[in-house]
Amino acid sequence: MSTPVRTARTTTSTATIAVLAIACIAAGCASAPPPREQMAVSKAAVERASGPAGSDAPVELSRARDKLERANLAMGRQDYVEARQLAEQAEADANLAEARARSVRAAQALQEVRESIRMLREEMARRPGPRP
Repeated sequence: MSTPVRTARTTTSTATIAVLAIACIAAGCASAPPPREQMAVSKAAVERASGPAGSDAPVELSRARDKLERANLAMGRQDYVEARQLAEQAEADANLAEARARSVRAAQALQEVRESIRMLREEMARRPGPRP
């Protein structure tokens, strides 16, 4: 059984391929455009959710704010791929905060309606009905 002999040519070819692969990966990251529009959309979503959602969905809103802050930091480092991903996640978390807040408010409104119905029924039960 013979062992493969590495020549200077195969070593150079392997090194060239590795350098080209790294350059392609680096160029791919560098060629991503800054996600300015996504950043603006995410910021608007977080601001919109900060209203009523601030008290009704604080965990989700906190996550959205944190991810938006991290996206801003990634923009500063010119890591536009990470910035876009974090901005998209921040927008999703802000939308979740709004939905959770609406759900909380709807549940409270339902409870109030049920309580009103209960009180009306009690009042009706106390009043004597018409006698024939």
